Formats: sequence, structure tokens, C-alpha cells
Amino acid sequence: MSTINMNHDPIATSDPDEVRALKEIVRLLAGNRPTKARLVGPDGTALDIPAPLYTALRQIIPHLLRGDAVSLVPVHQQLTTQQAADFLNMSRPHLVKLLNDGVIPHTRVGSHRRVYFRDVIAYKRRRDAERRKALDEMVALSEELGIYD
Repeated sequence: MSTINMNHDPIATSDPDEVRALKEIVRLLAGNRPTKARLVGPDGTALDIPAPLYTALRQIIPHLLRGDAVSLVPVHQQLTTQQAADFLNMSRPHLVKLLNDGVIPHTRVGSHRRVYFRDVIAYKRRRDAERRKALDEMVALSEELGIYD
């Protein structure tokens, strides 16, 4: 079984020089994907940056600039129930109830439950979409009733 090594520190920066460099990278990455984005190593060797890495850079850098720490987790990684609950910002007993109810798929390793990160992400997306829809309905109802002016 492969699990997330929780001993790795998240990636973060507050160093002013690094923040300036990240802002410059954002400027360079702005707009559509260039024909050839390249990475140049300390020895001058240049390599094309594959599209998935380019996309990852564009997604990660804004978080770093906001001061957020970032962790990379492969979607096929299995999580313990505590790791999944922490990621979803819920109690472990509530997560276990969701697992038992079949809301989130899981497997058993001996007496322990394991959850694939991809299934945790899928649940989070469904939950977030349901919350957005409910909020939109509440706003529409409030507007109908004249609560918002």
C-alpha cells in the first residue's frame, strides 16, 4: 500500500527575493501556453517544460504568492481516515459515517479503512457544488422576497 508521507513539509515561501522571482514567473507564464516553455538548469542545459508541469506551475504560484503552503499529492495515493478527514476539514467519526453509508468509496486493509485521494477530491467537488447551488437558491429566494435591495 502506498500512503502519503506526512513528514514532508509543505512548500511555502515568505522570502522577499523568492516572492519577487515568483511574481516575475507569473508575468512570464501569463496568457496562453507558449509554443515552447523552457527550463534552464544551473549548467545552462535547457529542456522543454511539458504541458502538465506548466499547468502545475500556473496553479501553484498564486497560492505561494498569497502566503499559502502547498503540498503535492498523487491522486492514486491512499489516505488513512484521519488524513482524509483532516483534508475535508471534518471529524474522523463523520468521515467514517460517510464511508459506511457508501458516500465515499473505501477499501479495507485488515481492520483499517483506506480512502483513495481521488475519491476524497471527487466527494469534495460534489459537496462544494451542492453548497454553491444551495447558496444560489437562498440568494434567489432572498431577492424574490425583497431582502436584498
